[in-house]
Amino acid sequence: MTYDIKLLDLPDQPALAMRAVLPVEKLPEFFGKAYGAIMARLTALGEYPAGMPFGAYYNLDMTALDVEAGFPVSKMIPDEGDLKCIVIPAGKYVSTIHRGPYDSVAPAYDALTEWAKANGYEPTGIAYEYYLNDPGTDSSVVAETEIRLPLK
Repeated sequence: MTYDIKLLDLPDQPALAMRAVLPVEKLPEFFGKAYGAIMARLTALGEYPAGMPFGAYYNLDMTALDVEAGFPVSKMIPDEGDLKCIVIPAGKYVSTIHRGPYDSVAPAYDALTEWAKANGYEPTGIAYEYYLNDPGTDSSVVAETEIRLPLK
């Protein structure tokens, strides 16, 4: 698969998120819980997401994956319980869109890393995946995931 790779210069982005360390097989359950809690909190405050849901990955340990699930928001929102208002930091990001199952994103990551190195950049080690659609159980819908790697 060929990836269209872009260099983005992004501003700070507030987000309401939930973070956990868990085995990779618990990821779907965690995302469901986190996104449900975030949407309930936003609804209670009369707020709306300012973008698509994301997952932030802070390591690649499949037995103890450090992951954050969230939605961008238009302003800082008070923390509540496990929900924290964070700021996705401003800076340069290398980005592409992967079309296909979530478990087949590795080539997209490889393409981003290779592009970064070839252009004098180094990824920070954090990865953001923005889920542009939700195929659910409809096999005719292809998952679209925007992957962003912040650069040093």
